[in-house]
Parts: sequence; structure tokens; C-alpha cells
Amino acid sequence: MPHPRIVLRPTEAEAPHSALQPLLERFAAIRAEHQVADDYPEDALAEAQRAAERAPGLPGEDLTDLPFWTLDPPDSMDLDQAMHLERTGQGYRVRYAVADVPAFVAAGGALDRATRERGQTIYSPDEKVPLHPPVLSEAAASLLPGSVRPAYVWDLRLDRDGVLTDTQLRRAMVRSVERQDYAAVEAAVAGGSADERFVLLREIGTKRAEQERVRGGASLPVPEQEVNRHADGGFTLEFRPPRASEDWNAQISLLTGMAAAQLMIGAKVGILRTMPAPAPSALARFRRQAAALGAPWPDDLPYGEFIRSLDRTSARSLALIHEATGLFRGAGYTPLTGSLPAELGHAAVAAPYAHVTAPLRRLVDRFGLVACEHHVRNAEVPSWVVDALPTLPEAMAVSGRRASAVERACADATEAAVLSDRVGESFAAVVVDVAEKGMIVQLVDAPILGLAGGERRGLGASVQVRLERADIAAGIVGFHAG
Repeated sequence: MPHPRIVLRPTEAEAPHSALQPLLERFAAIRAEHQVADDYPEDALAEAQRAAERAPGLPGEDLTDLPFWTLDPPDSMDLDQAMHLERTGQGYRVRYAVADVPAFVAAGGALDRATRERGQTIYSPDEKVPLHPPVLSEAAASLLPGSVRPAYVWDLRLDRDGVLTDTQLRRAMVRSVERQDYAAVEAAVAGGSADERFVLLREIGTKRAEQERVRGGASLPVPEQEVNRHADGGFTLEFRPPRASEDWNAQISLLTGMAAAQLMIGAKVGILRTMPAPAPSALARFRRQAAALGAPWPDDLPYGEFIRSLDRTSARSLALIHEATGLFRGAGYTPLTGSLPAELGHAAVAAPYAHVTAPLRRLVDRFGLVACEHHVRNAEVPSWVVDALPTLPEAMAVSGRRASAVERACADATEAAVLSDRVGESFAAVVVDVAEKGMIVQLVDAPILGLAGGERRGLGASVQVRLERADIAAGIVGFHAG
């Protein structure tokens, strides 16, 4: 069943205490079902430990005098990126340090093999299974504040409008001086903070978002459904609307990924993150749905603009946002090994784009970083990178399916746990889709989506549904519309 990350307004629901142990057992079962191994091979662990204990000997610069800082969720320890932003006349200079994972992972070694099998960090509510052992991902290779770390430092020059004008990349030693979280940065900006770091982040992020609009990019701005574990052991399920500070930070990462893609395309060696444009039939269907829901899509308005204009507090727009998820499909990886395919772009970004900013958590980024740094030096990309490029799309696809399946199954189980003591109660809901077996409804006062049988109503309709089933072990919530 499709599960969009949408809701009428941010809400929260907590699982009753009696459901906690069954829920934890279900999380463990989900990881087992999807073969998520939380133990590393002994030889890979030993190799990681040795790498963590030695000081990486790197060529390049010492940039430890620059006050880099990180922006991440407050409990994160695997810090992939740190930034230093400044003005240059009427433009901007963005230095974006990315953890130098290749300095710790020897090509062809046991750790390299283990990470290729894992593909990416897998998250579930009670624990995460990291791509790299914590001795690296949360310690020696992480850009933690106060620690000198090796990094790939992107040096990006922008004009006054936020347009990229020059790209440089070098390996260097850096030191983050402070870690910030999204809520703190947003609160500081809202309070009129004069901290130039935050002012520049908002300025650059806003201008890059405008460049995205001009390009025809199409972000789908929907809240994230989160399962959170609290200090008392309980779990809550909530929808967290995206913060502006997250959008600003994401624009810095997108900028870096677009710069990387241009280097790869210029040299015809690398790996791009690609997504096809929506099929004409999908666009036509979406246009019909928009008209049916009373929100006609003007012929002269790009679909990205139209999607951004939708009001997430409206029941009709809620249903339409659900349908818009069908336009954002088919993302994958395209390797470049000496020639260029016909399709290089990413439809949502509206430009060529590459993943190079999260090497601690995503396998493909390690290879992209090495390729780009060699391109900047006009050096030949190492054979271990070139040979791996054709294998990475499948490795990332497999791990991506696994990660999505675990995340979705854990959320389904938590939804059932939250409602486990409320079977027989009625809830206000909105119809967000119609499936073969019934309607897919979004509860108004809880961040839960489920299948409802009974009398069918149209998209966007308000309905009352009775909870008939909440099965934690099966991860199933079922409703009936009267």
C-alpha cells in the first residue's frame, strides 16, 4: 500500500506501555526478515579499528584554522559534512567539508567488501545498523566538534544570485568548532540573530531554492513521519514538518552534488543520481486529479511550481499531494565509464546531480568523491573506482529497497501499537487514495494512514472510520467507513 509522508497538521501519538515489548520484538523481527546484519565480520572490524588508531597521512592542506561547523539532528554522531560560509564581494564562498572515508577504507580490503554488501546505514526506531563500524562512523572519521579530521573540502564560488561560478576540491585536514541542530538554528534566525553563519545559511539556501525554481526543479514539500524513542522507553509516532533550516542545508548539499555531477560529466567518469521526467500519461492523470479535487493545474505553470503551491493544511491538497508522489519515481544511479548516456538529469533537481556528501552513511559517495578529486587535479581516476562504478547501481538499489522496507514496516508496526488499545473507536479521516480493496485514509488527529473498507467516498472527502484491527506483529491497521 502506498504510504505518503503527509498529514493535515503536525500531531503526535504514543504507543501504550503494554505494546512496547511486542513492538520491540517486531522491530527485531523486521530486521531479521530483511537480513539486516548488525554484526560486522571480524576481519572488517579489526581493519576498521586499525584504521581508526592510525593518523591518516594525507596530502593537501591544513585548513584547521577555518571555523567549520556542522548542522545535524541533535543526537547524530555520524557527521558527514561541515561548512564554512562567507561573503566575497557581492557573491558567496561555500566551503563544504565531507568526511574523508577513503582515508580509512582500503580498496579491496575486508572493510571495503563489507560496506559494499551493506550499501547504506539502515535505520529503525530502536537502533541503527551503520554502513561503517561506529569506531569510524561515530568517531575517527566523523566530523565531530573539536577534533581534527581528514576531509574532502569543496570550495564553491557563487555570484550574487547564488549561481555556481567555480568549483574546486581538495583533501585537507579540518576542525569543526561547533555542532548545531536544525531547531536551534531556526530559532536563532527567527529571533533576529546576527550570527553571520546562520544569516549566510539562510541567504544562500534561499537563493539556491530560487535557482531551483528557475530551473524547474520540483521538490515535494511534505512532512516526515517519524518514530521516536524516548528516555522512558516509550515510542511516539509523529509527523514533523520540514524546517526551513533543513531546506537551507539541503540546498548546500544539492549545490555540492550538482557541482560534482558537472565534474563527472566533463571527464566522462563517475556515477550520477538520475531520475526520469514524469511520463506524459502520469502528468495527464495528475492534471485530471487536480481538476477533480477543485485545484486545477494551469497549463502554463510548471508542475514543480504547482506542487510547491499546494496548501498542506487543506484536505483536498492533502489528497493531491498524495497523488503527486507518483510523479517522483524511477530514481537510480547511472555510471559513467568513458562515455555519456543520452539521459543524465534528475527530474526533481532539474539538473545533473551526484551523491557525494554522505560517505559515512551511503556507499556510492565514497567512489564519487575520489573520482571528483582526481578530475579537479586532471589525474587518472584509480582503477578500483572505475572498476566498481558499474556495480554500484545494483548495490545501491538492493540496499535502498532493504532500507525502505525496514523503515516502512517499522512505521506500520508503530501505527498498530499506537492504536492497539483503541479497537472499536471512531476517527475523523480524509480520503487520500482509492485502492482496489478500499479507500486509503489519513486520520486527522493522528499521524496514521490505513486502508478502510465500507462505503467509498471520493478523493479529499472527509469521513468517519471505525478501527477494526491493530495488529502489531503483522503491522496492519484496518478501518471501516460507515
